[in-house]
Amino acid sequence: MKLSIIVPCYNEKNTINKIIDKILNENKIKKQIILVDDFSTDGSRKIIKNFIKKKVDKVIFHNKNIGKGGCIKSALPYVKGDVIIIQDADLEYSPKDYKILLKAYNSGKSNVIYGSRVLGKSRYQLKNFSSIYRIFFNHLLTLITNTVCRQNLTDAHTCYKLFSKRILKNIKLEENDFSFCPEITVKLSNLGIKIYEVPISYNGRDYAQGKKIRFIDGIKALFVILRYRLFRS
Repeated sequence: MKLSIIVPCYNEKNTINKIIDKILNENKIKKQIILVDDFSTDGSRKIIKNFIKKKVDKVIFHNKNIGKGGCIKSALPYVKGDVIIIQDADLEYSPKDYKILLKAYNSGKSNVIYGSRVLGKSRYQLKNFSSIYRIFFNHLLTLITNTVCRQNLTDAHTCYKLFSKRILKNIKLEENDFSFCPEITVKLSNLGIKIYEVPISYNGRDYAQGKKIRFIDGIKALFVILRYRLFRS
């Protein structure tokens, strides 16, 4: 079974080469790496062209900044794996956890596995989130998601989402930015798919270190949840 890894990248010159090497170090997993540069302006694109392009299976360069969801949509036509996972281009999530998600998938838990940053931990004492406010709003949005979508998640907005190719390719994705996360969760729920979670490691960074998601993205996530649940597509 092959794992296709989609890596959206926007202005991650300090981490992009490191995360690709970490993915490659998981040499017991048959994989395809699709890297999408979302019109980086910090030198990431030069690093990708000079050092990374030869390491990965496919590189896509956007000619304007679209967003994380747009990167995923650009990559999907090139997916050759049986299962797909999303990997941020920073170092918050560790590719060492791929095997945990794949084990749950292979055991038949679900065709969709999320890696939870809080499962099995004391949520409001996590030191690897950048602030108590992020913990609170992540938890709040997860509670709303569970109520609206009839799921039982602990971390609805995690980056690590693993899908069977068949399921993800048959969902019409519309959001281009971070709203991909609530959109996909709602649309999976609309199909009656129960999402299974496994615990993963997490090393969150703050805005000074390059964190890009903002308070407004959380507000938009709430509207996206309601929109795709009330007006199903």
